[in-house]
Amino acid sequence: MEIRIHRILPKTEVEGPGTRCCIWVQGCPIHCKGCGAKETWDFKGGELLDTNEVFDIIKNSKEIEGVTFLGGEPFVQASAVYDIALRAKSIGLTVLTFTGYTYDHILKSNKKEWNDLLSVTDLLIDGPFDEDKFDISRPWVGSSNQNYRFLSSSYKHLENNLNSIKNKIEVRLHKNGTIFLNGMGDFNSLKNKLKNL
Repeated sequence: MEIRIHRILPKTEVEGPGTRCCIWVQGCPIHCKGCGAKETWDFKGGELLDTNEVFDIIKNSKEIEGVTFLGGEPFVQASAVYDIALRAKSIGLTVLTFTGYTYDHILKSNKKEWNDLLSVTDLLIDGPFDEDKFDISRPWVGSSNQNYRFLSSSYKHLENNLNSIKNKIEVRLHKNGTIFLNGMGDFNSLKNKLKNL
């Protein structure tokens, strides 16, 4: 089975609880105003990978507790994401899935592949980014309308302790000189500081 991927980060500490492998899927129909990942919208962008290749990257990621799927929109490629997530769960990893759809919309759609993906997701963060409700006071989300859905007991202990988790940004310098930022925080302020280096 193939999946269209924007990028994979084998190890990060800012895209969910603990240390995780992070997979940005390619393609998104939602197009949130002010989206920080517009490069993931194009359904023909990124690269096609076999889900076996993606799982191999996860297996070879050292000292991670889970996998985070974001994008793009993971539910657009729900069958392939489910295939990878199910295998990640089989080796003891947790699954965090971001979606621009609301949880209510996903449930009402009653699509088999969406229900399958929900069944292996420990923590779902749902809702579109809303530029008018910009709020980075909670971990991993950029607007106040986004919700945390604890779908298993894996992260239930965080439910009443989210205030204690601070947002962080990771900065990576690639060999070709490009800078990649990931995580959640005041990106504009950071970009301005980086320009002045």
